[in-house]
Amino acid sequence: VQLVESGGGLVQAGGSLRLSCAASGRSFSAYAMGWFRQAPGKEREFVAAISWSGDETYYADSVTGRFTISRGDARNTVHLQMNSLKPEDTAVYYCAAGRPWSGSYYQSAPSYDYWGQGTQVTVSS
Repeated sequence: VQLVESGGGLVQAGGSLRLSCAASGRSFSAYAMGWFRQAPGKEREFVAAISWSGDETYYADSVTGRFTISRGDARNTVHLQMNSLKPEDTAVYYCAAGRPWSGSYYQSAPSYDYWGQGTQVTVSS
């Protein structure tokens, strides 16, 4: 089982990036998928998540209105469109797959069973 993130990089404040995560090794069509991030010296934090059906999405307050999570047609991919990026968005972004119960569990890292290696996002001021 493997989750591979791509799309990270260096961007100026106000710019955009689109992260992608491709899952392989099993079917993830019944799994919720999420994005977490970890900045240097800080704990890993929830960014966004999407239900297995794609009908439910969840966002951290800090990214609401700027980031959009979506699933690909193959359902084994997930994307994170990040607009209006800020220097405080700088972090390593991790893709995760799991089966949260509902609601607030989507924002909890222990709800996710599989994790990618991460992709660096750096936003310059």
